[in-house]
Amino acid sequence: MSDTSLASIVRAAAQRLADAGVPDPLVDAELLAGHVLGLRRGEVQAALIRGDSVDDAAAAKLDAVVVRRTAREPLQHITGTAPFRHLELAVGPGVFVPRPETETVVQYAIDALLNSPEESPIGIDLGTGSGAIALAMATEVPHARIHAAELSPDAHVWASRNMAGVENLTLVLSDLATAFPELDGTAAVVISNPPYVPDAAIPRDPEVRLFDPAMALYGGADGLDIVRVLSTRALQLLRPGGLLVIEHGELQGESIREILTADGWRAAATHRDLTLRDRATTALRP
Repeated sequence: MSDTSLASIVRAAAQRLADAGVPDPLVDAELLAGHVLGLRRGEVQAALIRGDSVDDAAAAKLDAVVVRRTAREPLQHITGTAPFRHLELAVGPGVFVPRPETETVVQYAIDALLNSPEESPIGIDLGTGSGAIALAMATEVPHARIHAAELSPDAHVWASRNMAGVENLTLVLSDLATAFPELDGTAAVVISNPPYVPDAAIPRDPEVRLFDPAMALYGGADGLDIVRVLSTRALQLLRPGGLLVIEHGELQGESIREILTADGWRAAATHRDLTLRDRATTALRP
């Protein structure tokens, strides 16, 4: 008779994930078990301690999702959700999976909206993807009016789903270079997590290389093509004193500050994330 204790199944799943090179195999095994069983991770851990068993149907379902994860399909594609700050976002094929480091980047925009003198400050997220940044701004600064643009029809579908029912948030299918002409000169904040991987720099992680959409990753020869467009467009969208926030790779801060300063921005500054890597650059519209 096979062992159907949840503990042994999760332990075996974690070993298979580790053998496949998955970075956090036990975490993923517990989250996949929770996905199959309809439990939060803490509830799975309690079930492991209690020595709970699972039936054959659940064991087979868990085996199937572990197989997908060993092929390095992103965990978030399998579960269909990605956490972001206080949000739970729907994600899947065709949309960039939001990353924990972006949670710290969006704080600069949220703080600027909270400190803005306007009664209903305007925040703009260019290239919103799943809608993570725009939703964080809209829900954490409810008196703000947030506008988000996404060019990819596939990603736009996910953003629409995530933003449904959020009244202070407007989404458009548009190129960031031309989005929101009616808002020129009015925004308190423009933020973007643009594609910034240089075309020749193929990401190491299979989850990124094989599953994240190329449109969300690659930004030209030096990775900064979209940043140059952002600099020009955000100067038009922001009011004087408005803040631009750009997420980028850890080696791009100096180049981005040079681009922004040459375009006339004030006080360009690069900020580190929680791992002490350069992650975001901010600047003020003169």
